[in-house]
Amino acid sequence: MKIHEYQAKELFRKYHVPTPEGGVSDSVAGIKDIAADLGLPVAVKAQIHAGGRGKGGGVKLATTDEEVTAAADAILGMTLVTKQTGSEGRVVKKVLVEKGVGIQKELYLSIIPDRETACITIVASQDGGMDIEEVAEKSPERIIKVPVNPVTGIQGYHLRQVMFGLELEKPLMKEFSGILRNLYNLFVEYDCSMVEINPLIVTDDNAIMALDAKMDIDSNALFRHPDVVEMHDPNEDDPTEAEAAKFGLNYINLDGNVGNMVNGAGLAMATMDIIQQAGAEPANFLDVGGGANAEMVENGFRLILSDSKVKGILINIFGGILRCDVLAQGVVQAAKKVKLSLPVVVRMEGTNVEEGRRILAESGLELINARDLADAANKVAGIVA
Repeated sequence: MKIHEYQAKELFRKYHVPTPEGGVSDSVAGIKDIAADLGLPVAVKAQIHAGGRGKGGGVKLATTDEEVTAAADAILGMTLVTKQTGSEGRVVKKVLVEKGVGIQKELYLSIIPDRETACITIVASQDGGMDIEEVAEKSPERIIKVPVNPVTGIQGYHLRQVMFGLELEKPLMKEFSGILRNLYNLFVEYDCSMVEINPLIVTDDNAIMALDAKMDIDSNALFRHPDVVEMHDPNEDDPTEAEAAKFGLNYINLDGNVGNMVNGAGLAMATMDIIQQAGAEPANFLDVGGGANAEMVENGFRLILSDSKVKGILINIFGGILRCDVLAQGVVQAAKKVKLSLPVVVRMEGTNVEEGRRILAESGLELINARDLADAANKVAGIVA
């Protein structure tokens, strides 16, 4: 689960990671009041769950009252488009106003899990700011990576590796080591999948401060963090994904044109991979789960058909807990109710597969049977080409 910058900074302050003074508002009048309380200059920052806000016009520095008003008018309610939002963008409904800070140097700092090493990895760079992606691509040697064994936790030598890699001046080292240790503790104790500060700055008066904040918390651990659950912003949810959650379905919207219905997350990932190998692009990830019933299958089918990009559908089911006849009944129910007009390729194996195939064959629907997964992917790729 992602949270907004201002919410992440609330947790930062809880763990003694310095951030600028600020406040949040959803109105122009409120933004102006916060700026007046803080004193000029201020930064006016759009609050959406995406990076690249500055390049998209979602972050503005205001040095006069007139500039505060202009920034508030421009940002609040805008559809902010960044590399991470896609072309549709996100509507800005909240704005963070922060006290302006003099910047001597910009750094990059993040903490992420690394599955290859089974470690928690600290990633840092002297080249913080809006172009950190370009630094990683063109000058990877400028990126510092320090793995931390989660069993033993962060140690002094980890801190020194990062500090020396950033070439911090000696007077800053004690402050930085405390901040990094606190940030690591926040990452672990809040079950994060990412904590990022870009930029982490050295101020004009030689202090270290988190000018930005991004956090992503493992949704499976939210039962341990009711304070984070309260931070959920439904305005940031994809409408189709939110609808899927109501039915207990795991759905993620993608950019392709092949709709997928699969039971099991691993099988769904493999299905998407093989669709791409066949030369097509998946339009969604949809795991109806092992315990799905006909109603859940029907709702999943409806979600796929609600996507105007979808030109063909691939149903890939291995009947175990979810029997093939149950899936077939759900497909037939949904197809008849929504007046299915798209071609559907079905690959089905497992429990009650013959009964499932009989139900589909007698349904009157135009379905394309596949011998195996590769055959299914090739057939659906040929349809949408």
